[in-house]
Amino acid sequence: MSEQTIEGAPAPDPDENRRQVLYWRLLARLFDPEEQAGLESASLAVVEDIGLPPALLDPGASVDSVVQRHPELAAEFDGLMTPEPDEDGGRDRAAEVRRAALVSKVLLNVFATGSGTVTAEQLARWQSDAAWLERALGCRPGELRGGRAGANRAGGGQGVSPTGTGFGGPTPDLSRLIPEIGPELGSIEAGLVKRMHLREVLADPALASQLTPSMSLIEQLLRDKDNLSGVALANAKALIRRYVDEVAQVLRTQVEKATVGDIDRSVPPKRVFRNLDLDRTIWKNLTNWDPQEERLYVDRLYYRHTSRKTTPQRLIVVVDQSGSMLDSMVNCTILASIFAGLPKVDVHLIAYDTQALDLTSWAHDPFETLLRTKLGGGTDGTVAMALAQPKIAEPRNTVVVWISDFYEWRTDELFESMAAVHRSGARFIPVGSVTSSGRGSVNPWFREKFKDLGTPVISGHIKKLVHELKTFLT
Repeated sequence: MSEQTIEGAPAPDPDENRRQVLYWRLLARLFDPEEQAGLESASLAVVEDIGLPPALLDPGASVDSVVQRHPELAAEFDGLMTPEPDEDGGRDRAAEVRRAALVSKVLLNVFATGSGTVTAEQLARWQSDAAWLERALGCRPGELRGGRAGANRAGGGQGVSPTGTGFGGPTPDLSRLIPEIGPELGSIEAGLVKRMHLREVLADPALASQLTPSMSLIEQLLRDKDNLSGVALANAKALIRRYVDEVAQVLRTQVEKATVGDIDRSVPPKRVFRNLDLDRTIWKNLTNWDPQEERLYVDRLYYRHTSRKTTPQRLIVVVDQSGSMLDSMVNCTILASIFAGLPKVDVHLIAYDTQALDLTSWAHDPFETLLRTKLGGGTDGTVAMALAQPKIAEPRNTVVVWISDFYEWRTDELFESMAAVHRSGARFIPVGSVTSSGRGSVNPWFREKFKDLGTPVISGHIKKLVHELKTFLT
């Protein structure tokens, strides 16, 4: 009986074996930095068999360096971990082996970060590899790293088993894990930044120029800015400025794409060439077409209305500047500056921890605003409310955006003052997080209270806040 079973068993699938070897090596490398000679030699044989460069197995080679030497591989990394299902429902096992080698490379480069001091070059290389991982997950580079640090580890024990429902089946679709991977990338990046001798790096212009601005790096710079001077301080400011400008460009585009109010047809259109409505002009003058001369005679030019109905509005942004809210502080400071640049929008900016700081004078310049913040400490929103309430001169014409995790000392007192703002007729918008990923922790007590008040907490992508503000202000 046993002989019949052995004789009748299907022959082992060589591609399935190759894929298993690559994923076992991946797991071994992730959990133990020591090289497993047997797995390494078997993996090298697999990679060479399928025509991929051995550099994919070199832990010291970045994805960038591999792609520079083998540019044909760049397109394969895009959407690598979100594979399209085969139309016939079958499996291309040879293609899965190839994907397994590429997946292993990008995962090991991002998640196996080792220990010890990190140089500026190593941080820049990790950020580049993380961008390739984001591309492999179908995201834009940098899109996932706005997540809050300290979240659960990516995967949560799902999708990484070399047998069964994980890596043992077809190439895994990891897109469902994106909400977990984003914060984990932020956590890893923050850890790398902390392992750097940042002051020494900033003091060397050549090393400082290798740094790629990120939320984790900006946090460290803002925390340490008072201890920097000379060249180190100048380089720190340059990095903060670069990051602010990059984020501002993205947010400004989101604001511009949102609705900007109804056209005011009571205002005559301005008669300039850029407002000329050529299609309407031709249509209205078609009766003047001369078929003999094949010429259209125009009696009247028509112009587009561009003037829009606008009402002066007051926007008061109150943001928690405690350490846990850094990403929101950066994003909201930049967002406030963008709205401050809109016509007839009066923007006020207040930052607080246990003390409040009125930053309205610098609201138009997020760079200067951030240099005046002091991260860390406790949280007491009542001191911020004391600055915000006197600014509400016309409640029906005012929106108050309050960004915090709402873990407060004097909860009842603060909530009552917020409820009073809401009852006055002002629009009160509580926001739990303003990040690229939308992840953030909010005090459950405040969440329920705001829900009962009819002003639920906005806790999600920054686009949600942009939409809410544009709806009110235009």
